[in-house]
Amino acid sequence: MSTRKHHLIARYAGIPAGRDPQLPVAAPVGCSILRSFLDLEAQRLMLTAVGRILDLAPPFRPLMPVSGRPFSLKMSNAGPLGWISDQSGYRYEERHPATGRHWPPIPEVIMEVWRKVALYPALPEACLINLYGPDARLGLHQDRDEAALAAPVVSISLGNAAVFRIGGLQRSAQTQTTRLDSGDVVVLGGPSRLAFHGIDRVLGDTSPLPPLPGGAARINLTLRRVSEPAMGSP
Repeated sequence: MSTRKHHLIARYAGIPAGRDPQLPVAAPVGCSILRSFLDLEAQRLMLTAVGRILDLAPPFRPLMPVSGRPFSLKMSNAGPLGWISDQSGYRYEERHPATGRHWPPIPEVIMEVWRKVALYPALPEACLINLYGPDARLGLHQDRDEAALAAPVVSISLGNAAVFRIGGLQRSAQTQTTRLDSGDVVVLGGPSRLAFHGIDRVLGDTSPLPPLPGGAARINLTLRRVSEPAMGSP
């Protein structure tokens, strides 16, 4: 890895999982919130890369299964697989639902984050790109559409800050909230891999970045490994 790439990601001081000082009580085991993990240069490079993805795979608005009610956010994907939701259900597909084209590859600047924090022997197959408007939110949910549940979920925040809510393995479990700023990275692995989590609201006028693509107020990138890796495969 080049010296320049090493400088793109800020040194992480090392708040151990479960000891994040901004959470009122201990985070679930396996949940790590890496504050200011990306420096401003890395965030800008990542934003440029996301803009190129969206030029090839335009944002679309997913629908809730069965009811067809639209999400409050728009999304797109990068990687061999993309997550979609419509009246048929949640699933991964190889092609954009509107254009029919394959998803663009995951840029190296995003892959670099996975390599540094995932501690998993295989690469992600999907990078979900969630574009939040000023009033968008994402209700409590589990990321459980993947076969590779031993792989963590890695999320990257860009743009305006947001209120992140995390609970336990049951929807009824107690939850707590914390603020996620641009450049923060969340890793859900181990026992927290299936923790319920969501975004309560976006906090306006907090972004350190130039205007985000797609008119978004906040962008969240979520890296997921979908299939169990074959022996020796990347």
